[in-house]
Amino acid sequence: MARADTDFPPEPRVVDNWPRSAHRRSGGPKHGTVTPVTKSVYIASSERQVGKSSIALGVVDLFARQVRSVGVFRPVVVSTQHDAVADALLSHKGVSQPFESAVGVSYTEWADDPDRALDTIVAKYSALAATRDAVVILGSDYEDVDSSTELARNALIAANLNSPLIFACRADGRTVDQVRRLAEAAIDTLEASHNTVVGIVATHAQPGDRDEVALALKSVRDAVVSVWPDNAVLNAPSVGTQFEAADAVQWLGQPEFLEHESLATIVAGMTLPNLLTRLKREATVIVPADRLDLLPGLVMAHSSPEYGPLAALLLTGGFDIPESVSKLFAESVIDLPIAITKADTYPTAVALQDVRGTSTGSMRKIEVSRAMFSEYVDEAALLAAIDLPRTEIRTPTMFEYQIQQQARANRQRIVLPESTDDRVLEAAAAVLQRSFADIILLGDAVRISARATELGLNLSAATVVNPDDPELVARFAEEYARLRAHKGVTIEQARAKLKDLSYFGTMMVHLGLADGMVSGAVNTTANTIRPSLEFIKTAPGVGVVSGSFLMCMSNRVVVYADCAVNPDPTAEQLADIAISSARTAESFGVEPRVAMLSYSTGDSGAGAEVDKVREATRLVRERAPEIKVEGPIQFDAAVDEVVARQKMPGSEVAGRATVFIFPDLNTGNNTYKAVQRTSGAVAIGPVLQGLRKPVNDLSRGSLVDDIISTITITAIQAQTS
Repeated sequence: MARADTDFPPEPRVVDNWPRSAHRRSGGPKHGTVTPVTKSVYIASSERQVGKSSIALGVVDLFARQVRSVGVFRPVVVSTQHDAVADALLSHKGVSQPFESAVGVSYTEWADDPDRALDTIVAKYSALAATRDAVVILGSDYEDVDSSTELARNALIAANLNSPLIFACRADGRTVDQVRRLAEAAIDTLEASHNTVVGIVATHAQPGDRDEVALALKSVRDAVVSVWPDNAVLNAPSVGTQFEAADAVQWLGQPEFLEHESLATIVAGMTLPNLLTRLKREATVIVPADRLDLLPGLVMAHSSPEYGPLAALLLTGGFDIPESVSKLFAESVIDLPIAITKADTYPTAVALQDVRGTSTGSMRKIEVSRAMFSEYVDEAALLAAIDLPRTEIRTPTMFEYQIQQQARANRQRIVLPESTDDRVLEAAAAVLQRSFADIILLGDAVRISARATELGLNLSAATVVNPDDPELVARFAEEYARLRAHKGVTIEQARAKLKDLSYFGTMMVHLGLADGMVSGAVNTTANTIRPSLEFIKTAPGVGVVSGSFLMCMSNRVVVYADCAVNPDPTAEQLADIAISSARTAESFGVEPRVAMLSYSTGDSGAGAEVDKVREATRLVRERAPEIKVEGPIQFDAAVDEVVARQKMPGSEVAGRATVFIFPDLNTGNNTYKAVQRTSGAVAIGPVLQGLRKPVNDLSRGSLVDDIISTITITAIQAQTS
């Protein structure tokens, strides 16, 4: 939820720690520095196209796991009305602020009056910093006419914002010694303005040079050094940008494909058989317009799992497309963008070589940036260098990171039956990029690949299983018929059942071909759960399956149950739900303190509903004496320590409950939704509890983030099932 503009104080928090004479002599802070209360880091470079925005995104990600509130700030931008990089940083779920608070001044404003511009930057940053625990500041992009002084300008700004720096440079096209000398000269400039450099990042390095470059940079300064290998996705321009650079007009293809990345450029100057062996996936192929004979083969290659997908075709030379060829393609469904330019082949190829993409220009690039930062940066060392204290508060972003790390520590195979749903494919791509689970998709490999291409997703690491595979169908049908023989199920009936992909996916989990299943984006809850009840069954000692929600409040995580499965549980079932929910809380790092909710607290009330909860509480204590449990207890007594002292003094649970057990589904389902919608809490679930192996249900209104979260919790459940 975005903060209102009134959250920002009207006056900047600045102090002048520098004497004016020192300002004039040293080039140090001129306008006073920001009081060092809010922790921050400034990311600067001495050249263009370094990948600063990828680094900034990684730092935002890192900060959001440590503190409650993170801000982003761009001191100098081309336009204070729109900035694509600021938009990308603001899209991070750990950041909540209006665009206006994220940008300082334009290049024009700086050129017109540098002193006034610096005053504005300090004031805007101070207003933001006053409301945030940490701020990530991303320096300018060398878009100014006179870029020779840009590093010094960033040094001046960083000094006035009293922020330590991360310096970034490119390693490609340079010897190791050249990289070292460039970094040393730039850091000298930064330190001349009384800045402290806490990190050095070299990007676009050749894999074999990484260790040597790192060693050289460590000799420059005692700072956290990180060397990133070159990454084709981060460097890649969009197809639309390429068409603009070539002054090309689109002829065929889907408009949305123009936003996809082009990872390579190939000139088609040979016959099709030879060309096919040289094709690269997601490449733009430049085709002389008098070689239209290549087009049908290239379009087919685009749709082929062996050669495709391609990014685009670009026809050069300005030749008119013959009517016969136009008719041929007009009668076909072509999604691949095909454009025509009047320029010849060579100048077109040169023009495309000079096109560069922004490293945060798409969701795919953002995911890759986050993964690169996590892999190549010593995050603990960087946090220590910045001296960013970790809060005891646990925000939804922190919890998300915690459970993903937990899943990553022991990766599990999660099957997703609903591969026809775009949300499922997008979630699968994100999970694979973050590497915290292995994904199995049910469906036709060609169709899944084609749709992934249309969506700009990389699903190459996913395993695709065809549910019509005769060997699997025969094996699964035999097992299902065996398990349901007492119900008279025949092989033929079993085969028919397995056409339902929920049954097929659940059977994979049952037979150990997958470790867990997530479904429900398309299927109903009943259809998702029914197969697991038929042959996965409940875990030993558990009498009922239930559904809990991990409720991520602004500062902590609690568990609500049962909110999904049992309409009116008995006392015995309620006890089972409580024990299962305590185990769920424990598995996700929440200390279980169980509140058995009722409209009465302690011995103050009587009646069938209260007695049910009282009996359930007794059974929990009997079956699981290690669990801290209190009941019957009202919600206010469970969460409010003042009320708890009045109604249930001396209780280990009252006022401090972390697991809330509702007496019936009506109460539980409505309560979690009310809290979610009115408080802004993030509800993760339902988490199905009590099964021998994990199967989890999605809401049909699930967002991509919801699916990612459910895959994560399923993977964690699978670690101990």
